[in-house]
Amino acid sequence: MRWLVGWSNAAVGQVPGARGRTLLPVGAQLLWSDPDPLWAVGDWRADEVRLVHAENGSVARLAVLGRCAASDADLRVGLFAARGGALRHLTTWAGSYTCVLQIGRRITVLGDLAGARPVFHTRWARGTAYATAALPLADLTEAALDVTYLAALLACPDSPEALGDGTPYAGVRRVPPGHALILREAVPEVSGYEPTASLAVAGTPAAHVPPERAIAGVRDALVDAVRARLTQPRFVPEPGEEPAPGVGSDLSGGSASSTLALLAAGLPGMPGTPLGHGAAAGQRLLAVTFNDLTAGGGPAREAELERARALAADPRLHHVVVPGGARALPYADLEAVPLTDEPGPSLVAAGRHRLRLAAGGADHLVGHGARQVLDAHPARLADLLLDRRRRSLLRPVTALARADGPAGRSVFVPFTVYRAARRLARTSYQQGVQNAAAQLMARRFDEHAGPLQASLAALAWCRPGPAARWLTGEALAEVSVRLQEAAARPRTAVERPGERRAQAALARHAADHRVFEQAAEVRSQRIHAPFLDNQVVRACRALPETLRVQPGARATVLRSVLEGAGIRDLPPGWGANSQVSAAAAARTGLRASVDGLLDLFDAPLLADAGLVEARVVRAALRAAAGGEPVATDGLAELVATEVWLRRLLARRGSCWTGTDAPAQRAVAGGVHRLTI
Repeated sequence: MRWLVGWSNAAVGQVPGARGRTLLPVGAQLLWSDPDPLWAVGDWRADEVRLVHAENGSVARLAVLGRCAASDADLRVGLFAARGGALRHLTTWAGSYTCVLQIGRRITVLGDLAGARPVFHTRWARGTAYATAALPLADLTEAALDVTYLAALLACPDSPEALGDGTPYAGVRRVPPGHALILREAVPEVSGYEPTASLAVAGTPAAHVPPERAIAGVRDALVDAVRARLTQPRFVPEPGEEPAPGVGSDLSGGSASSTLALLAAGLPGMPGTPLGHGAAAGQRLLAVTFNDLTAGGGPAREAELERARALAADPRLHHVVVPGGARALPYADLEAVPLTDEPGPSLVAAGRHRLRLAAGGADHLVGHGARQVLDAHPARLADLLLDRRRRSLLRPVTALARADGPAGRSVFVPFTVYRAARRLARTSYQQGVQNAAAQLMARRFDEHAGPLQASLAALAWCRPGPAARWLTGEALAEVSVRLQEAAARPRTAVERPGERRAQAALARHAADHRVFEQAAEVRSQRIHAPFLDNQVVRACRALPETLRVQPGARATVLRSVLEGAGIRDLPPGWGANSQVSAAAAARTGLRASVDGLLDLFDAPLLADAGLVEARVVRAALRAAAGGEPVATDGLAELVATEVWLRRLLARRGSCWTGTDAPAQRAVAGGVHRLTI
């Protein structure tokens, strides 16, 4: 795991490690020294750590860590602009990176818009420590486990009202996406760097960008994001070390991953194409298809393979098919799951992900985030009503009805969707959050029988997550109190429900993607998710809502992106939904591993914390394995959290070393029962 850590103290004399004593992160390289030191920890590549200093001798310096397309001259201009207060300028370069700016004793750390590169901070030694990982800060302060946060993460995972700025570690705070942490005299301040968009109210249409121009902006941003991964010096692993050198991408039939693969292979003169130069000359892009049933079966899987083979017929692509198997199913080999910064549903499929990624390149592109930045959250239907665009509701409402099968053919279904959207448009934010709090207390959970019911349930300001139904009454009461407190707080900005819910869903997905990176990490490999880059997120936000809500909007936008890049011959069925196969694999894996999962919840730590009752979860696991309609997403979150807790409490050692190192690691005292 790679992370960045530093601190600021109110006075130079308070710097820990002074007078011959030491306090150092394990495996770190010092970027700049006292009185406000900064370290890069882990196996950073040389091109991923860049420093720029002011030339006039003053303390003005900028550190950029990650994949950034800016030239050295661009970084110097960015440092000059940031000295004048233009922080947003540091977030406009292509790529995915973290910026740390120091002007005198003032330190600014900028997170990204999605939240895939988060920033954390905590009060420590009469100052503030910050990092891009929460666990090192928890070790530094010997923090206890925040069980209430874990309850909120399980009960309302995509609701900022429940999660706040917390982390699983008491006292360690998270900087929200689109914000910067500013330390003045070691006092933390969190400030947004993105200008607030003009939000529409009823009767006032939102700012409108022509669809053609908006799609062109998405195309340019995606091309720049992919190019940023290709123009840096290529990393070549040691002989015999996985993964293979070069660039790879997923080609599993999904429209997002295949778009990235075709863009990467089609950029002229870049590594991964026949026109490459140097060590990458003539090197083809590795296009990886992971297919569970290549050994025998399934029309859907065969169709997916045929689409992948048709796309990979391009001479610039080298197609690699990774067959599945029992060990590649979700929930298999949970004992080998590594410790991540926080829990996430990706933990239950970590081995499955590593199997696929091991066949990729040293730099591997994935399509994560495309659904969240391109698709319309169902709550955006209420935004259209606020804009008085009722006609734009016709096609999405009809598509929802058709997606629900025969049950959706009733003439009352479109009216039901319209009525739910109108109800949300007329519900205030405070009332919507209070409704969710009451729903938790009454244990009212929606049964998602199909796409229509799921969309109707999503037409709310805030709603319980799929794991909430298995939490104890005490845990739900604690989360309900959090929601009520959030509803009572005054709000300075007026947001529309669709925009807020879409941003919250993106933030949750970005946090899960970061867990995925850590859990599925292959040595010497970098996983790139261009759809989560700042400039791609900004370009996608400019897409008109009337375009977003149309059926198949994501595939339409990506097809236009490829056409603009000169790629027009796409196989039939391209852009088909790939979530169905993932859900089927999850159920198959749960059935195959049910005995081990029952053992896992024989005496679970989640029960020791007061979050669940073991017998209830075991009954749900048996029901799901028996084919009953159970929310498997919720079970995956419970299993992932239980596995994460066990890895956390079983760890040895700390992230810090030296004579000033903390006496004990974080949460060394164990899990304490939740008290109300």
